[in-house]
Amino acid sequence: MTPQPHDPAISVKGLTKSFGGRRVVDHVDMTVAAGEIAGFLGPNGSGKTTCIRMICGLLTPDAGQGRVLGLDLMRDQRAIRLQVGYMTQRFSLYEDLSIQQNLAFVAGLYRLPRQSVADTLEDLGLTSRRHQLAGSLSGGWKQRLALAACIMHHPKLLLLDEPTAGVDPKARRAFWDEIHDRASRGMTVLVSTHYMDEAERCNRIHYIAYGRLITSGTVAEVIAAAGLVTRTVETDRPAALAVALRHAPGVAQVEPFGASLHVTGTDATALDAAIAAAGARGVPADTSLEDVFIRLMEQSEDNIR
Repeated sequence: MTPQPHDPAISVKGLTKSFGGRRVVDHVDMTVAAGEIAGFLGPNGSGKTTCIRMICGLLTPDAGQGRVLGLDLMRDQRAIRLQVGYMTQRFSLYEDLSIQQNLAFVAGLYRLPRQSVADTLEDLGLTSRRHQLAGSLSGGWKQRLALAACIMHHPKLLLLDEPTAGVDPKARRAFWDEIHDRASRGMTVLVSTHYMDEAERCNRIHYIAYGRLITSGTVAEVIAAAGLVTRTVETDRPAALAVALRHAPGVAQVEPFGASLHVTGTDATALDAAIAAAGARGVPADTSLEDVFIRLMEQSEDNIR
């Protein structure tokens, strides 16, 4: 079936996978629109990587169905792999080869013309470093090389599994500028991340915990759906007040920020009463995505028995 322009890039239902008798992905439904940057959030061990590997055709689901770039998830895995770029958590290229040699190797796998290596080096700003061994690169340059290897065959869908772990803020920002540039030219991106500022740069986010998809939507929609209220409490005794509030009824989270506390709960009246009982006063504040992330983790049921 030929995909239509309005069809989603990813549409999966009931995606399920078990290893050693433990279900690590449990009936996940997810849709990612074409041209969208979608964030995939969740704690370690939540099933993000397994989901990504099923979506890109590297793992066969135990159950479920779906389409990726118009191709059947169960029957067209090889065709899906040819149209998808997948950047793994760990650097997976050859450290004893140069940048150029690594890209030449990848070009051979995809049967790309020799010129594609030079074009990719130029496109990702790697030409001046093309003879440098991959193993001698900093984290940021390794990340750029890994991205180059993923996109040199011009995939329609890019899957990124915690791509910026271990790189400095400048390299992270440059990487995200590159991702937004690719998306503006029509590439669809699904990226797993633990960084809340990165999640906020996505068009939509999907939160998974212990194999189950908990919530999806824009950042604003996910924050609103969590039903949290937040107060900022200014105090000259943040440590002592934090201890008191953490055990108070109506308080879900307490986080110190310098001389103030960031306090959240699910009921505004109860939250304000708890703060007042502790001899302080709270000022309404915006609930952050990190507040929601922690709350969802606390509410999720562990699938390890």
